[in-house]
Amino acid sequence: MASISSPFGSVDFTDLPKEDHFLAREGTALSFRTYPVAGGKTKGSVVLVHGSSASSRSMHVLAKAFVNAGYTTYALDIRGHGASGSKGYIAYVGQLEDDLEDFSRSVSPARPATLAGFSAGGGFVLRFAGSARQKLFSNYLLLSPFISQDAPTYRQNAGGWLRVGMPRYIAIGLLDSIGVHVFDELPVMKFALNEGAKTRLTSQYSYALAQNFRPQPDYRANITAIGQPLRLVAGQDDEVFYAAHYAEVFKSAGKAVPVTLVSGVGHVQLTIEQAGVQAAVSAVRTMNEPRV
Repeated sequence: MASISSPFGSVDFTDLPKEDHFLAREGTALSFRTYPVAGGKTKGSVVLVHGSSASSRSMHVLAKAFVNAGYTTYALDIRGHGASGSKGYIAYVGQLEDDLEDFSRSVSPARPATLAGFSAGGGFVLRFAGSARQKLFSNYLLLSPFISQDAPTYRQNAGGWLRVGMPRYIAIGLLDSIGVHVFDELPVMKFALNEGAKTRLTSQYSYALAQNFRPQPDYRANITAIGQPLRLVAGQDDEVFYAAHYAEVFKSAGKAVPVTLVSGVGHVQLTIEQAGVQAAVSAVRTMNEPRV
């Protein structure tokens, strides 16, 4: 899908930080990149979660913008992506939350700490923001997040970005509901990557990863459970989701969430182009430095 991959052709990755690692609770070394503030004086921290199929590398432009604004920034390789674990697979639904807690305990991001996620990563951040562990972060930022295939924001097949094997997905879900998890490693989702990209990115998700890297199935209850400050930023011209419906999704769940739609910006461009990047930085600054 050209609109997903092509924008990165203009990104300068020559100053991409090397990978750091932390140990997850079962002993796997998981990867992330650190963007320290020059001089060590920081206003807080931002932890970035990439979108579907991607890795920490895709957050490079956004990470540099947050560092320039004074926030120590971390870009994660979520398990199953990049250099973290086996691509496309996790051991169980809930492992990603365990990993994020392990990262937070290991690295101790400076407070106030913002967890920010893009696209599917935004959906996972929403999941975490409504969980019992939500106070591990001071606030949350959703960037063009996936909400649900049942939400009014959803375009069929995410605008052509993915294909889901629905019969298998449904069958495994039914088995999971009665405690049978032996098929959770089977692939259920594929992404629109060319052959060259498949060697670098994650081309498919197992059932467990597809179920975990998103909000809870009852996304309204997930939203209702959020107790920390949260904001949403999306491109007005998003071709993957219907951005105009984000506000109504949160309103229908009883949450007044500030939504910023950036004019003339598409899905991936939100994390690369100046207007989108600065809107994200402004959202974090507003949550951390509220006006009196």
